[in-house]
Amino acid sequence: MFIRQIHYLLALAKTGHFGRAAEISHVSQPALSTAIQHLEEELGITIIKRGQRYQGFTEEGERVLQWARILAQNWEGMRQAAAQYSQQLTGVLRIGAIPTTLAVTPLLTGPCQAEYPGIAIKLVSLCAEELIRQLDSFELDLGLTYLEDHRLKGFKTLPLYRERYVVLARNPAPSLLNKPLGWGDIAGFPLCLLTQNMQNRRLIDAAFREANVTPNVMLETDSIFALYAHVRSAGLYSVVPHSLLSQFELHQEVTALALTPELAREVGLIVRRQDLLSPIQDAAWRIAQQLDLQQRFDSLIAIGKQPPQFLT
Repeated sequence: MFIRQIHYLLALAKTGHFGRAAEISHVSQPALSTAIQHLEEELGITIIKRGQRYQGFTEEGERVLQWARILAQNWEGMRQAAAQYSQQLTGVLRIGAIPTTLAVTPLLTGPCQAEYPGIAIKLVSLCAEELIRQLDSFELDLGLTYLEDHRLKGFKTLPLYRERYVVLARNPAPSLLNKPLGWGDIAGFPLCLLTQNMQNRRLIDAAFREANVTPNVMLETDSIFALYAHVRSAGLYSVVPHSLLSQFELHQEVTALALTPELAREVGLIVRRQDLLSPIQDAAWRIAQQLDLQQRFDSLIAIGKQPPQFLT
């Protein structure tokens, strides 16, 4: 009963509505309200502000809510451990990823589900700030993000690869293939880039500022695959992380050109630092340690004549 009360409390905090909390908890609204009232009686405090409708948590209730999240996480870890001991690890692995790393996630989730078929994956795209917040409040198990972030103090990190940025072009002029391309060289190209609220775009804008040039941005989008489509079909150029190249349906006329000075960032997994990872977190972390993503992605930027063609 106590664990159910904890989950009802978390459902109410998530939805901010007794009816919707009861719905996602698969119980009636009176049953959920009564369970929370019993929890208040047991703890001897008022957790929920009550009026004609839900009015939020009391100050004491907010503190109880923090402990409830920890208890729910520990309960799920214990349940997973019991399943692991019977060699049937099950549960939901909740992963948050910044948008430009989403295409990389199958390289982790695939091996996880191959080794543990009972694991389900919940994958969400988040900005770095929201990803960190949800990890800190036990709403996520793992995060995939840039590791050069001062906000990651207190998090355990696992470097997976160093992301290198390349110019994506369709049938580039021969003159572009005979010399290293600088940021000043591509500033005048008709460019399509991600929108300015995205961290990837901010990195690229910083590189142009460092080169003291203003890029000719013809199109902005929040979709990586829209960038590729406009390179291939609209004659635009783009700057993308080389980790994405394996996910595009590249053809011989589409070329990846290396940039100098190189723009690169460390990408990896992060988890809330705690004494004991849950079995499902531990399993995913162990599998991630065995991946060789750097070699896989770097191999996509190589001189060659067969399609797809990548040049440095």
